[in-house]
Amino acid sequence: MKIFAFYLPQYHTIPENDTWWGKGFTEWTNVKKAAPLYHKHNQPRVPLNQNYYDLSNDETLAWQADLLKEYKIDGLCFYHYWFKNKKLLEKPAENLLNNKKIDMPFFFSWANEPWTRSWDGLNNNILIDQDYGDKQDWINHFNYLKPFFKDPRYVKHNGYPIFVLYRSANFKLCKDWIECWRELAQQCGLGDIHFISSLTSFEKDPRELGFNAYLYFEPMNTTSHHLLNYKQSKSEKITKKISTIINRFQGFKDKLDYFDYDHTWQSILNKKTSEKVYAGAFIAWDNTPRKQAKGSISIGATPIKFEQYFSLLYKQAKDNYTPYIFINAWNEWAEGAYLEPDTKYQYQHLNAIRNTVVKSNLQ
Repeated sequence: MKIFAFYLPQYHTIPENDTWWGKGFTEWTNVKKAAPLYHKHNQPRVPLNQNYYDLSNDETLAWQADLLKEYKIDGLCFYHYWFKNKKLLEKPAENLLNNKKIDMPFFFSWANEPWTRSWDGLNNNILIDQDYGDKQDWINHFNYLKPFFKDPRYVKHNGYPIFVLYRSANFKLCKDWIECWRELAQQCGLGDIHFISSLTSFEKDPRELGFNAYLYFEPMNTTSHHLLNYKQSKSEKITKKISTIINRFQGFKDKLDYFDYDHTWQSILNKKTSEKVYAGAFIAWDNTPRKQAKGSISIGATPIKFEQYFSLLYKQAKDNYTPYIFINAWNEWAEGAYLEPDTKYQYQHLNAIRNTVVKSNLQ
């Protein structure tokens, strides 16, 4: 069984973000300006040793590749942004492709949704819309990715390159696109592509589209589709009331969307995984650096709890012959979902992964 983590490439400047958000914008911009919104709110998050890295620098990729190996993570799933021949944030992946010395297993998840000013993938305040084009555009897209697919570091499933789609329901001609790429893969010697559909917070797609497998994208799939009837326990209600009183006394506005870390993980552990339905995990969640008071936060997250829950998920997945676990995320700093070391917990989340794998191999 292999462990993958989603990877955000928005840690270098691009002209589009300069225009939309101000000159010099990267993901670190939101991370640095974050402020606590309630009593003992862990913001801003600070990377260990003030490592506000630049992903246009190959040394950063090499450092991350070393961490992957040391802490038993099998590869990174790079978010890939393609809008009808328009690429965004492609530089880190292209640098990796061109630098064969960096031993980083990787593959792509096409984040096929519009970019919006509210960071939610909905159709309000659109910065750039998702345009899929026609068959020729799909061919152009495939031809751009072909050198990546053929790279020996690109992760394969049974010899075929893995490719994840984030929102199938958003793609009307999704089945035609999959069939087109399968033909192109055969013609260029790849044989096929292992297509994976993400089960997210968005609408469920009932269509038969030809995907090989599905993955749980957490915590969004759980908080959106599995907690609708959840009722807080008495202790949780008391904790919430106490927090609200303290916040008001100290001048904080307490209008955030909270969800319980333990309950969310319990729901994740109750899901069925298999050879074709891949497990999902998450570190923690806090997207207030992006959304401020409109954000959502997982309450009760700690590295110790993460290790406990992840080890249970790892055992379940192994028992169910589930080949992959997808972790959200490697470096989603503005969403509080990151494995990379920070000043508060340092390497504890990474150690949780390594401890789980090592203990499992000893059993």
